[in-house]
Amino acid sequence: MTFNRGLIADPEDFARQAGAASWLFLCGDEFAAMDGGMSYASVQSAVGESANIVSDPPRVMDMDLAREHVAALDQLPRPTLVTCRTGPRSSAAVYLYAGLRAGASADEVLARAEADGAPFCGSDELKAWVAQGLAELA
Repeated sequence: MTFNRGLIADPEDFARQAGAASWLFLCGDEFAAMDGGMSYASVQSAVGESANIVSDPPRVMDMDLAREHVAALDQLPRPTLVTCRTGPRSSAAVYLYAGLRAGASADEVLARAEADGAPFCGSDELKAWVAQGLAELA
C-alpha cells in the first residue's frame, strides 16, 4: 500500500508511477473544490477499481470509519493507493489495516510508524484512533 505525503498534482501519473491497481480515496467533494484539490472522479479515471470513504475534517475518525476502511481494503486489488488531502489520515488507515492483518500490537504499530515517519504520527488523535482500532477490531 502507498499513501500520500502531500497534495497530488496529477492523479493518473501518481497511480501509474505506483503501479496501482486500485485506490482508496478518503476525501469528499469539498476537497475537489479547493485550490490544489482532487475529485473522486479523477481517482476513478486513474485506476481500474476504487472506493471513496469520506474521512476528511471535520469528520471525526471513529470506529465506524475504521471498519469501512478495513472492509474497503479487504476488497480492493493490490497494489492499492490510500490517500487523503496530505497524508495523515490515510497513513493512519494504512498502519491500522496492516497492523490488524499482521496481528500486531498498538505499541508495535506505533513504533513502526514513528520509525517510518508516517504522517499521522504528528497527531495524538490519529495515534489514539489507530491504537483503539487495533484493540477493538482485532
